[in-house]
Amino acid sequence: MFSMIPPELLLVVTSVGAVAMGIFVMIMRTKSAKKPASVKKIVLPPLFMSTGALMFIFPFFRVHPMQIFEALVVGMIFSTVLIWTSKFEVRDGDIYLKQSKAFIFILIGLLIVRLIGKVVLSATIDVGELGGMFWILAFGMIVPWRIAMYLQYKKLEDKTKSAVPN
Repeated sequence: MFSMIPPELLLVVTSVGAVAMGIFVMIMRTKSAKKPASVKKIVLPPLFMSTGALMFIFPFFRVHPMQIFEALVVGMIFSTVLIWTSKFEVRDGDIYLKQSKAFIFILIGLLIVRLIGKVVLSATIDVGELGGMFWILAFGMIVPWRIAMYLQYKKLEDKTKSAVPN
């Protein structure tokens, strides 16, 4: 099915999709900073994203074990930047994700690095395999980031609950 589509077209379509998702994440992040954070808002995105693993049912997207390892390591390295820019604060008794001016620029930078990587790697790796690798990279980035956010949120939540007299 996918083999009939020219690889160049797949590269363009997936790159446009990556840019659209990047813009979507930036908009959602900006909106989420205006509302109190919750465990549900922290935990659900990786769970929803995990459904993307169903792509690996199709041989077109399957990735070799070494590529899985490489994509996970790069994703975890990228996650450190997101962890560094994600901080919580208490406002009016609620916990909010602090707006970071650097976050948008970091997200744009990560998106640019991803797009350049996709263009460079598409010369040696099939587009489907590359799509699988970039999904693994993104999942390897969001899971540690969200775990760190969860731990930071719970720590701040416990601190604010203990500070409030009963």
